[in-house]
Amino acid sequence: MTAAALRLPPAIGRLLGRLPPQPPAWLFVQGLNRLLAPQLPEDVKQALFARRLRLRVDDMGLDIDFSWQGKAFDMARHDGAPDLTIGACAHDLLLMARRQEDPDTLFFCRRLILEGDTELGLLFKNTLDGLDASAFDWRRLLPRIPLPPGARHG
Repeated sequence: MTAAALRLPPAIGRLLGRLPPQPPAWLFVQGLNRLLAPQLPEDVKQALFARRLRLRVDDMGLDIDFSWQGKAFDMARHDGAPDLTIGACAHDLLLMARRQEDPDTLFFCRRLILEGDTELGLLFKNTLDGLDASAFDWRRLLPRIPLPPGARHG
């Protein structure tokens, strides 16, 4: 299947691009705080502090601005260009987060765009390479609902 076949249809992307950015941005930073923040080494947290980051989901027409604020990621609204923009289609971003596709491969195939601070882009890539892939299991985002007494696990 080609990379173009894995993109959302343009009509859906245009529709999603008209939605307000706050709900997806809020969900995204909640996911980052639950899945990524606990794994970030201290030196990475220091390097990210107050840096302006943007995730661009090309096929959804969505830009999510966020930053690390010392203890957690937070939504942000950046005036001007962010320090680093990470852009790809939703499918490629998911593959990269789940470690099913290498960021270098996506970058050299022009399916991943890194714009802005080169050093920050390398920090992003190296940090992603060093993380436990199981941390990005979407099921970890689901609320934990206790089983009724006597229910079977399995």
